[in-house]
Amino acid sequence: MTNSHTSAIRASGLKKTFKGVTVLDGVDLAVEEGTMLALLGPNGAGKTTTVRILSTLLPFDGGEATIAGYDVRREPDDVRGVMGITGQYASVDEILTGRENLVMIGRLYRQGKAAARRRADELLAQFDLVDAADRAVRTYSGGMRRRLDLAASLIADPPIIFLDEPTTGLDPRSRQAMWEVIRGLLDSGTTILLTTQYLEEADQLADRVAVIDDGRIIAEGTAAELKQRVGTERLELLFSSADDVHAAMRVVGDNAIQVGDDGLGISMTVDSAEDVRHTLNALAGVPVPVVDVGLSRPSLDDVFFTLTGSPVEIQNDDTKPSDTSMGADAP
Repeated sequence: MTNSHTSAIRASGLKKTFKGVTVLDGVDLAVEEGTMLALLGPNGAGKTTTVRILSTLLPFDGGEATIAGYDVRREPDDVRGVMGITGQYASVDEILTGRENLVMIGRLYRQGKAAARRRADELLAQFDLVDAADRAVRTYSGGMRRRLDLAASLIADPPIIFLDEPTTGLDPRSRQAMWEVIRGLLDSGTTILLTTQYLEEADQLADRVAVIDDGRIIAEGTAAELKQRVGTERLELLFSSADDVHAAMRVVGDNAIQVGDDGLGISMTVDSAEDVRHTLNALAGVPVPVVDVGLSRPSLDDVFFTLTGSPVEIQNDDTKPSDTSMGADAP
């Protein structure tokens, strides 16, 4: 079966319930060939569930989904033949060496011994793992394991990759290294569906961003388009005490959110210099002393909060219910 459309990944009305709890409630997605869509949402929104369904790891209750034109429900073997997946945690064998892991997976893909070794060598070089190729994976750092895991998903050179939080738990340097690898995949024409807890990651890498909340897609567009929805700029105000913050919040109203590790800042959208002047004059009239003032353009963090009503979560469990508990349902 061939795909006559440009959407390499497509889902329409995707539904999933588990023990009476609705996990996905009509998800629509489309990822064009050679592009990346980042799927963002709070914990329990359904990100990992969506990826597991599209990659044939989890059955679904309603809707339709195709990968490279193959029907996920009716043609799962064909779907698996054109996609790779990297999850939140490295799934390689810690006892084997990096090279042995890749060769083993190549053989599972029915590659000949020589072809499997050749492909393993290519990937070890591509992911900067040549020096560690013959070391047991248990000696690898977290970043090295994650790179090896992504390399393993590319053994068969699939045109479509699902990346489910591929940089979770990595230090900033390792995360940057993974970004470069992912950019290389995009440059080579690979189609990618990414879920991530790092909004900067989506901002830096994705062609389009979809925000999922409570099992539904509530917004989609480029990062710039989504940022535009929450205003052209944000006014950041810093205060010296919690009392001043509370007083300021009463003055500026529902437009503001409290920010900062110490809770002494507030942030709000503004559309003009007149908005800034009006806000500062209103605070001066109370009076509420302002320690510092700053202006910034909206970030995806602002989009996330505006659309979902909750701040960015530090972790991603998709635990409504947990995907671990749904594993028994996977085919």
